[in-house]
Amino acid sequence: MYRSYTEMPVWKKSHQLSVEVFHLTEDLPRSEDYGLTSQIRRSFNSIPENIAEGSGRNIKKDKSKFDIIARGSLYETQNHLIYGNAVGYFENQITKRLLNEYNKLAFDLNKLTHSLFQSSQPQP
Repeated sequence: MYRSYTEMPVWKKSHQLSVEVFHLTEDLPRSEDYGLTSQIRRSFNSIPENIAEGSGRNIKKDKSKFDIIARGSLYETQNHLIYGNAVGYFENQITKRLLNEYNKLAFDLNKLTHSLFQSSQPQP
Protein backbone atom coordinates (compact mmCIF):
# COMPACT_ATOMS: atom_id res chain seq x y z
CA MET A 1 0.00 0.00 0.00
CA TYR A 2 0.96 3.65 -0.16
CA ARG A 3 2.56 5.48 2.75
CA SER A 4 0.87 8.72 1.70
CA TYR A 5 -1.99 9.73 -0.55
CA THR A 6 0.57 11.78 -2.51
CA GLU A 7 2.03 8.48 -3.78
CA MET A 8 -1.31 7.33 -5.21
CA PRO A 9 -1.44 7.60 -9.03
CA VAL A 10 -5.11 8.65 -8.89
CA TRP A 11 -4.28 11.53 -6.52
CA LYS A 12 -1.25 12.56 -8.60
CA LYS A 13 -3.39 12.69 -11.76
CA SER A 14 -6.20 14.63 -10.07
CA HIS A 15 -3.71 17.10 -8.60
CA GLN A 16 -2.00 17.60 -11.97
CA LEU A 17 -5.37 18.22 -13.65
CA SER A 18 -6.33 20.66 -10.90
CA VAL A 19 -3.22 22.72 -11.53
CA GLU A 20 -3.86 22.63 -15.27
CA VAL A 21 -7.48 23.75 -14.97
CA PHE A 22 -6.48 26.45 -12.49
CA HIS A 23 -4.18 27.94 -15.13
CA LEU A 24 -6.96 27.64 -17.70
CA THR A 25 -9.24 29.73 -15.47
CA GLU A 26 -6.70 32.50 -14.79
CA ASP A 27 -7.80 34.44 -17.86
CA LEU A 28 -11.55 34.20 -17.29
CA PRO A 29 -13.30 37.59 -17.20
CA ARG A 30 -13.55 39.35 -13.84
CA SER A 31 -17.34 39.12 -14.22
CA GLU A 32 -16.95 35.36 -13.67
CA ASP A 33 -15.08 35.68 -10.35
CA TYR A 34 -18.20 34.73 -8.39
CA GLY A 35 -19.59 32.50 -11.14
CA LEU A 36 -17.71 30.03 -13.29
CA THR A 37 -14.25 30.80 -11.89
CA SER A 38 -15.34 30.16 -8.31
CA GLN A 39 -17.47 27.13 -9.17
CA ILE A 40 -14.91 25.29 -11.30
CA ARG A 41 -12.08 25.96 -8.86
CA ARG A 42 -14.08 24.53 -5.97
CA SER A 43 -15.09 21.46 -7.97
CA PHE A 44 -11.64 20.59 -9.36
CA ASN A 45 -9.97 21.15 -5.98
CA SER A 46 -12.53 18.88 -4.34
CA ILE A 47 -11.31 15.88 -6.34
CA PRO A 48 -7.79 15.50 -4.88
CA GLU A 49 -9.00 16.84 -1.52
CA ASN A 50 -11.54 14.03 -1.16
CA ILE A 51 -9.08 11.40 -2.34
CA ALA A 52 -6.66 12.67 0.32
CA GLU A 53 -9.32 12.75 3.03
CA GLY A 54 -10.52 9.26 2.15
CA SER A 55 -7.01 7.89 2.34
CA GLY A 56 -6.85 9.06 5.95
CA ARG A 57 -9.85 6.96 6.94
CA ASN A 58 -9.38 3.56 8.53
CA ILE A 59 -12.72 2.10 7.47
CA LYS A 60 -13.03 1.01 3.83
CA LYS A 61 -16.63 2.19 3.66
CA ASP A 62 -15.48 5.69 4.66
CA LYS A 63 -12.66 5.59 2.12
CA SER A 64 -15.01 4.66 -0.69
CA LYS A 65 -17.48 7.38 0.36
CA PHE A 66 -14.84 10.05 -0.22
CA ASP A 67 -13.84 8.50 -3.55
CA ILE A 68 -17.48 8.66 -4.61
CA ILE A 69 -17.65 12.33 -3.58
CA ALA A 70 -14.45 12.95 -5.58
CA ARG A 71 -16.09 11.32 -8.60
CA GLY A 72 -19.11 13.61 -8.23
CA SER A 73 -16.82 16.64 -8.15
CA LEU A 74 -15.08 15.30 -11.23
CA TYR A 75 -18.35 15.22 -13.16
CA GLU A 76 -19.16 18.71 -11.90
CA THR A 77 -15.79 19.91 -13.20
CA GLN A 78 -16.51 18.34 -16.58
CA ASN A 79 -19.83 20.17 -16.68
CA HIS A 80 -18.09 23.49 -15.98
CA LEU A 81 -15.57 22.77 -18.75
CA ILE A 82 -18.39 22.03 -21.20
CA TYR A 83 -20.17 25.25 -20.21
CA GLY A 84 -16.97 27.32 -20.44
CA ASN A 85 -16.37 25.91 -23.91
CA ALA A 86 -19.97 26.54 -25.01
CA VAL A 87 -19.79 30.23 -24.07
CA GLY A 88 -16.39 30.63 -25.73
CA TYR A 89 -14.09 30.82 -22.69
CA PHE A 90 -12.22 27.58 -23.40
CA GLU A 91 -10.88 26.37 -26.74
CA ASN A 92 -12.42 23.22 -28.23
CA GLN A 93 -9.16 21.27 -28.40
CA ILE A 94 -8.19 22.05 -24.79
CA THR A 95 -11.68 21.25 -23.53
CA LYS A 96 -11.81 17.96 -25.42
CA ARG A 97 -8.40 16.90 -24.08
CA LEU A 98 -9.29 17.81 -20.49
CA LEU A 99 -12.65 16.03 -20.70
CA ASN A 100 -10.83 12.94 -21.95
CA GLU A 101 -8.30 13.14 -19.09
CA TYR A 102 -11.13 13.49 -16.56
CA ASN A 103 -12.86 10.45 -18.12
CA LYS A 104 -9.68 8.44 -17.56
CA LEU A 105 -9.53 9.71 -13.98
CA ALA A 106 -13.19 8.72 -13.44
CA PHE A 107 -12.34 5.21 -14.64
CA ASP A 108 -9.45 5.03 -12.16
CA LEU A 109 -11.66 6.31 -9.32
CA ASN A 110 -14.27 3.70 -10.22
CA LYS A 111 -11.63 0.96 -10.06
CA LEU A 112 -10.44 2.24 -6.69
CA THR A 113 -13.97 2.37 -5.27
CA HIS A 114 -14.75 -1.08 -6.67
CA SER A 115 -11.59 -2.56 -5.18
CA LEU A 116 -12.43 -1.12 -1.76
CA PHE A 117 -15.95 -2.48 -1.99
CA GLN A 118 -14.76 -5.91 -3.11
CA SER A 119 -12.17 -6.16 -0.34
CA SER A 120 -14.80 -5.32 2.31
CA GLN A 121 -17.15 -8.13 1.23
CA PRO A 122 -16.99 -11.42 3.17
CA GLN A 123 -15.27 -14.17 1.23
CA PRO A 124 -17.13 -17.50 0.80
